[in-house]
Amino acid sequence: MAPSLEGFYEESPVSLTNNNLPSKPLSSSVSSYIPGRTAVENHDNYDYDDLKPSFPDKHWPPLEEVPYNDKGLLGDPTFKNILANATDVFDYNPKIGTEIYGVDLANLSDAAKNDLALLIATRGVVFFRNQNNFDIDAQRKIGAYYGTLHKHATTAVPKRGDLDDVHVVYTDEKSKDQRAMFTPTFLWHSDVTYELQPPSYTSLKVLTGPPRGGGGGTLWSSQYAAYDTLSAPMQKYLESLTALHSSHIQAEGSQALGRTVRRDPIITEHPIIRSHPVTGWKSLFFNPGFVTKIVGIPKVESDMIISYLNEVVATTQEMHVRFQWGKDDVAFWDNRITNHSASFGFAPHRRHAVRVCCQGEMPSLSSDATSQEEDLGKKYGIPAVNKDGSGQSNYND
Repeated sequence: MAPSLEGFYEESPVSLTNNNLPSKPLSSSVSSYIPGRTAVENHDNYDYDDLKPSFPDKHWPPLEEVPYNDKGLLGDPTFKNILANATDVFDYNPKIGTEIYGVDLANLSDAAKNDLALLIATRGVVFFRNQNNFDIDAQRKIGAYYGTLHKHATTAVPKRGDLDDVHVVYTDEKSKDQRAMFTPTFLWHSDVTYELQPPSYTSLKVLTGPPRGGGGGTLWSSQYAAYDTLSAPMQKYLESLTALHSSHIQAEGSQALGRTVRRDPIITEHPIIRSHPVTGWKSLFFNPGFVTKIVGIPKVESDMIISYLNEVVATTQEMHVRFQWGKDDVAFWDNRITNHSASFGFAPHRRHAVRVCCQGEMPSLSSDATSQEEDLGKKYGIPAVNKDGSGQSNYND
């Protein structure tokens, strides 16, 4: 999960530049500026002690299929309900990421929640600043509105004791830096894709994090756009394949730390290309953290395709969005059509966030699914992208 950034935003929107920083720095930040150094917050009297991590010794049965009705299908295509009280809304780029100001997530009508689901399904991830009213109970309430809340088999849950469906993200000054354990591309993932019904709508709220400039941030990658970067022959080939998603590595890591694995590890087979039930768009459904093999082809071919798709997801900049967190900021994303990755480098600051997600539908590819890029290209008159590699080009500076 994502490192966070201590808030500096006011209750009403401020004038923002393209990199989400105030257009004019505060005088206090100028007078105390030290290159690359930020003050570490004192947490002696911590407001969120009950939401600190715990690893209870519990054992749950395997997950069974549950009904799922996507609330995005009820959303208004003009988003009039979620935007009724908004003071500003903007996209980070054409492919992914939208930020909304003036909306109180703790007091949304059902119609606004439906619009939000449709917007998340369309844009991948939607950001809200300063949601101090949106406590863990409100967060779980909206999560449960979207579907059956998911309980993670290995990660931390809050000390409070009655929140087994809340995932706790927590790092402090005592935590070890783990960046040397992973390649950067490996850390891109969609949450628990090994489940029979992987999550759909997901929220993460930052409670405490580094101050501005203290490092951290989360990146999301559009899997709609990942599909659209592929050539037509590669799209057709991958549409015929499935992949194995495994929770065994995650379970073994928890056992090595002496923690209980609350549900037996599983391996589930899912299509590599899926379609979204709300938008009808095709997307890649792949991440290196859980995909271990592509079914029905030689290992050398499987490994090469996994490596190729990993590079597409991790290095295609136009389908990425990066969010710099502030205190009480919230991100809502759709795990079905995005991957995400946290960034390191925020020590010795504390990072504390809580995540809630619901189980979605079983992944499938509809016969009438379409391409996001082609659909929006026709709608807005955008020229088709040349994918044949022909012609001559200089460096894109």
